[in-house]
Amino acid sequence: MKKLLFTIALAMLISNCFAQQEQKSQKDSIADPFQKYNEVKLNGIILLIGAFEASYERNLNSESSIGASVFIPYDNENLDGSLNYYFSPYYRVFFGKKYAAGFFVEGFTMINSNEGDAYYEDEVFLDYRDDNFLDLALGLGLGGKWVTKNGIVFELNAGIGRNLINTEKTDMIIVGKFGFNIGYRF
Repeated sequence: MKKLLFTIALAMLISNCFAQQEQKSQKDSIADPFQKYNEVKLNGIILLIGAFEASYERNLNSESSIGASVFIPYDNENLDGSLNYYFSPYYRVFFGKKYAAGFFVEGFTMINSNEGDAYYEDEVFLDYRDDNFLDLALGLGLGGKWVTKNGIVFELNAGIGRNLINTEKTDMIIVGKFGFNIGYRF
């Protein structure tokens, strides 16, 4: 009789352990609303000053992502006027508690097209370089990203870099990225 009671108690204990394990796996399978991999964003501040900047970002895991942004000016009156466009791939490392959100550090490259500037030597005009040229910049940035449960993304970022190739053709050696991006994670 003791063996029968012991066997029944042991069977109930084992079945209880398996039931708890099933509940945990069902709970773990519920999707995290923040764990989505793709984002599209639009820079609101850049729109106000006369240019269009859109970004696509792919979240690799909870701590890193890669992406690219495209900048095209449409109103040179408010801008410097020498920048035609840029394409900027980047890599980000996140330090927040949510999936691919919170404070981040960014490394970026920037392929930019510029117009040549007037060339002066000792304040005497010598030449005007009117040709467009491409340059490559490397830089670092900082920012913060917030994501709602519905997938709406808010992002503040700023970065600074340096052109490396055609620095003698322009005064624009230092390049910058900044903005308030609004987008959607899907």
